[in-house]
Amino acid sequence: MFAARGYHETSVDDIVARARMSKSAFYEQFDSKEQCFREVLAQEGGELIHAVIGAAAGGHDHRDRMRRGISAFVVACYKRSAVARLMMVESVGLSPSVEEVRHQLQERFAHMVAEEVRLALLDDSFYADQDPQVFGRAVVGAVNDAVGYFLTHPGADAESLAASLCRIFAP
Repeated sequence: MFAARGYHETSVDDIVARARMSKSAFYEQFDSKEQCFREVLAQEGGELIHAVIGAAAGGHDHRDRMRRGISAFVVACYKRSAVARLMMVESVGLSPSVEEVRHQLQERFAHMVAEEVRLALLDDSFYADQDPQVFGRAVVGAVNDAVGYFLTHPGADAESLAASLCRIFAP
């Protein structure tokens, strides 16, 4: 509901009507609409990032793992555009506590990338001079921005966007 209507346009009344629960039951579970949003973001975004990390783990080397991770993220965001909207649009700047959840999700993805760069430092000239943490954050920033843009502006399907990003970050 948050993704479809937006955080500010979604009321607690909307949530309880859709969930077929009373307002008192809602407030027994959550202190506020914001807490409900945080928990939805943590759950849905966490599942998406978990799937990305799982897909990357199947790679045979650092470049393959990075390609699989980037591709899995892009494809998952296209398939689960409502979750992508929560992570990339609705949560941005909402509150410090929501930002914390969003940054934790991004950090998991960035950490995966940074670990692959660390593994590659000694034997892959493309990554030899890269700071793993900076590279990881750069991948997250670029991938998030590209996915967010192309989800709202026609021009790239998931597979071609993923391939383009992989050519940049894991050639």
